[in-house]
Parts: sequence; C-alpha cells; structure tokens
Amino acid sequence: MSRTKSFRFLTLALLMGLALPVISADLPKVRPEIVGLSTERLARIGEVMQKYVDEGRLGGAVALVARSGKVAYLQAFGTLDPRTGAPMPTDAVFRIASQTKAVTSVAVMILFEEGKLLLSDPVSKYIPEFMTTTVAVPDEINKGKKGPGYTIVPSKRQITVRDLLTHTAGISYGDGPAMDLYKQAGIRGWFLADRAEPVGEVIKRLAKLPFDAQPGEKFIYGYNTDILGYLVEVVSGMSLADFVRKRITEPLAMADTSFFLPEEKAGRLSAVYGIGRDGKAALVDDPKDAAYVKGPRMCYAGGAGLLSTAEDYARLLLMLQSGGEWGGVHVLSPKSVQLMTVDHCGPIYTSPGQGFGLGFWVTKELGRNGEPGSVGAFGWGGAYHTTYWVDPAEKLVVVFMTQLLPATGSDAHAKLKALVYQSIVESFEKR
Repeated sequence: MSRTKSFRFLTLALLMGLALPVISADLPKVRPEIVGLSTERLARIGEVMQKYVDEGRLGGAVALVARSGKVAYLQAFGTLDPRTGAPMPTDAVFRIASQTKAVTSVAVMILFEEGKLLLSDPVSKYIPEFMTTTVAVPDEINKGKKGPGYTIVPSKRQITVRDLLTHTAGISYGDGPAMDLYKQAGIRGWFLADRAEPVGEVIKRLAKLPFDAQPGEKFIYGYNTDILGYLVEVVSGMSLADFVRKRITEPLAMADTSFFLPEEKAGRLSAVYGIGRDGKAALVDDPKDAAYVKGPRMCYAGGAGLLSTAEDYARLLLMLQSGGEWGGVHVLSPKSVQLMTVDHCGPIYTSPGQGFGLGFWVTKELGRNGEPGSVGAFGWGGAYHTTYWVDPAEKLVVVFMTQLLPATGSDAHAKLKALVYQSIVESFEKR
C-alpha cells in the first residue's frame, strides 16, 4: 500500500472512530431551574428522607431526579453499612431485585426488533418443555378434607412471549394452589441467584409444574421474566449476563450493573435492613448476600438478579424516556418503546388508574389512585424497596434506591412521588 493510500486509510479509520457514539462516564448534571425544577422544593426530598433515617425508618438511600436528559438532583442519605459507619455514597451498589425485569424485557425487545422472535410466538418454540402445560384449579369439594385441595387440568392454550412480558401466563412464585409441588421441586420465591445450576435447568423443571391460572386470564406476578431470561439465552446463543452486558449495559455505560458483584466493588454494596420489633429499620443478616459476592455465579435470574447504582439505572430509563436512544446509542426503536409502555392487560390488571405493559405499570387515568403524575408514565420497583418511574410527558426520570426487606408499612415511595412532582415549577405538558 502506498504512503498516500495508507494516510487516507488511517484518516478514514480515525474519522470513523470519532463518529462512534461515546457516552460520558458521568451523567450530565444541571442546576434544577434550567430544567424547570426548583432547587428549594427539591431540597424537601432530602429533608423528608433524612427524617426517615433519623427516625430509624430507613437505614440509607439514594435519590435521583433527572429532567430533559440531565440530572437535577442526586443525593445520598444515611449509612452504607452501620457496622462500619460509612456514609451512604451516591455510587452505592444496591440489589435491585425486580427492577431486573425491565432490563430483561428490553433484551427480549431487542431480539424482537432483530426478527428473531415474535411476541405472539408460543414459548415452546424456543423452550420445548412449555409445549404442554397444566393449571392447578382449587377444588372446593376437597377444601378442609384430605387431599391436595386442587385438581390439575390442561392449559387451554400455549403460553406466548407476550403472556410472559405482561405477567398473564398464570405463573406465580410458587405460592399458588399447588405450592406443595413447588416445595418438592425446590422452586419457590423470587430469589434464584444462589443456585449452583444454570437458570435454564430451573425453568425446565418449572415448566412441568401446574401453574395458577389459564394463560391470558389473570395478572399473576411470578417467574415470567426469569423464563424470558432463559428464552433470551436460547434465542441469542449466549448467556443472559453476556447478552445484557454486550447489548445494554456496556453500550449505555452502565459499568456498575451486573448479576454478581466483583469483589473489588463489595465495599460499595449497601447493607440490608428489615423492620425490627420496635418498628424501626434494623440490620438484617441476609443469607442472599453471599450469593451476590461469593456465590456459584451460575444462575442468571432475569426476573430479580441484578445489582446496580442509581446513576446506572437512570441511564436505562433515560434511554427509554428518549425513545430507545441515549448518548447516540440506539438500543430500541421509538415504536418498540411505545409498545412496551402502553396497557396490554385491560381489566385483568386491577390497580386503580393503571394498566400493565411489557414490563411496567402504566398510568392510564390520572387521579384514580390519588397520586400525582401524568398519563403515560410508567415504572416498577424491587423487593428491597427500590423504585423508579419515567414520565415522558414531563421528560422526567426518577430512581430511588434503598435496601429494606420487607418494607412493611413504609410510605417512602408515595412521599417521594409527591415531593418530586411538587418540585416542578414549569410543566412541559402545558407547552
């Protein structure tokens, strides 16, 4: 190759490299007034959350509010771990449990966009064990008498990918009529990350158990997204961890989001609290912690396995809020995001004023539940009392991270929602 051609080739390669999207390690931050929020009013979030900490109702937390793609509020409260006395940092790592479901749902939609699956496809097309499933119907005649108390009947139709995304497949966390069979199979509860086996083995055994309702007839929260996580593995040919890393977290610069925590990051993992006998948050010796840091690291649970930080998770939400793109990285099409964030369930999702889309609650009627917001807002949360929501009409993204399990009697989420919306002094809906 001549010197001239070599120079042209290197110049072209350099230009192509410069054209590649590069996402900053830090989210853009701005003075609240620039994006129509009030600094003074946002400070009320800190006042209330710090009071929760002082009163022993929370051990620690991180709250993030972004608008128009920029972080206007990011504060930490309380302690990371009372055993060390270390204050909670804004980059603390949290167990996000069911907030994992949004990530797995995005992974499914990526495969949908690539033509590798349809939402109407039967799950058995990819996981043959779901070809013939059954349902446990409570038996009124046998109630209070000897016998299991239920009758196992065939499913009326096959379960589809969309059934799983909308939690209408009839699949619980093993707490339905046939819970005795789930106990025998060793499949109960949402936590799967401590298993020394691939998630696919769990899902194959699950498929043989009777479910709680006929497909499409009820909204039942359960292993649906864990099944989808295994489906992603089958369709993509890689582990769920690798797919999420290559297609979602690395492109969005979510450097602290993973299924298991590298030991060098263990010092940033928030302690878990529960509610003690005095009604206050007390440190919990959570046996699940060993699995997150030093466990088998074999079972990638698409329903509740990830760890993350407030800023990392905000990146995922900013991508969804902006129609599937963030920082020049197109993860999804705007039409796919639109499909994910409209109601698919109708009357079988009974939360007042809300519907359920492909992984999220969706606000349909403002005012039905007495909470502020906007029609079209969507979100979810996790077992450790984490929560998030996106309000496209107000270009708003909110993340709240804490570790309280169970969060019996806590009204922190409702207070946070009121405090966030009262901080808006310029509404985008009126523009």
